[in-house]
Amino acid sequence: MRFIKIINQKKILLFSILVFFCIYIMLNLLDGERGLISYYDKQKIKKQLIHEKSALIEELAIIENKNNLLTKVIDLDYLEILYREKFTVGKTNEKIYKID
Repeated sequence: MRFIKIINQKKILLFSILVFFCIYIMLNLLDGERGLISYYDKQKIKKQLIHEKSALIEELAIIENKNNLLTKVIDLDYLEILYREKFTVGKTNEKIYKID
């Protein structure tokens, strides 16, 4: 009975503590280091990094292919392509068009 009297007298205090606690929980769930907004930001960064990784893997494969064409067995056709691109030379009566 005494406990109920104390609760009745301090309803405002208990209500304000409850409201403060609820606001604190909501702010931490939505904002903060482990909140919902941070979760979506991290997901977006993860997608960007995966996309960059795939682009770098493709670029690495192209570079390895070019390196293999020059090192293992000398590919004369590829050397001719490189020679024509770098020095813009051709055979006689040959027109060269450079497209970027």
